[in-house]
Amino acid sequence: MSSSPCIRLDRVTLLHATATRPALDDVSLTIGVGERVALVGPSGAGKSTLLSLLNTSAAPTQGTVRLFGTDPGGLTGRERRGLRVRIGTVHQDLHLAGPLRVLHNVNAGRLGNWSSWQALISLVKPREVEPARAALDSLGIADKLWRRTDELSGGERQRVGLARLIVQGAELVLADEPTASLDPARAREVLRLLTDMAVGHGCTLLVSLHAFDLAVEHFDRLIGLRAGRLVFDLPSDQITDGHARALYDLEPTR
Repeated sequence: MSSSPCIRLDRVTLLHATATRPALDDVSLTIGVGERVALVGPSGAGKSTLLSLLNTSAAPTQGTVRLFGTDPGGLTGRERRGLRVRIGTVHQDLHLAGPLRVLHNVNAGRLGNWSSWQALISLVKPREVEPARAALDSLGIADKLWRRTDELSGGERQRVGLARLIVQGAELVLADEPTASLDPARAREVLRLLTDMAVGHGCTLLVSLHAFDLAVEHFDRLIGLRAGRLVFDLPSDQITDGHARALYDLEPTR
């Protein structure tokens, strides 16, 4: 794993226009290329806000965010689109088009590199079939390439979503509560797929989770947020029950 930073936040505060307290409050952290990190904390801790900064859909009120060494706030629109191609996002509902074939949903990961005309033509005469097949094969479902996506099981659709990230070539993968609506067995399977993909393709992975035990089980490092503040940033083998109490105790720690 490279020690070069993929993510760097320097004293970042984000205060929404109608809010009385910051969603993020003076947060500094660095995440190296290839790290697999869980972001943990109760509802309202600032986890989703942090991810929105990292996918460039939000900007800090104070402080600096750098992705791959670049401040998104200083980029032109075209440069920012180029940066976003390097960032993949895992949504709870996967954002798959059910009536389309699996191939088309996987190749949606290439849309940032295609013109509108190329994207339209690909719906009739698919482009880059073999890279999509290879991505699906790495996840064990190459035989589903030409199936309608809404004919697949929930687990297979999860793999389609990950194959889309693979063909995108995402260097940074952000996942916001990807296991929130899943039973424990399926949640563990999804996290295993995410971490295996990150290892296999050398990408940096940052996953927001409520489930503290799953974070410790699947990730090398945990970052704990509460009320917008950084509570701890530690390797998972140094996490104790006391760290969990610091996040989830009903009495505020501020």
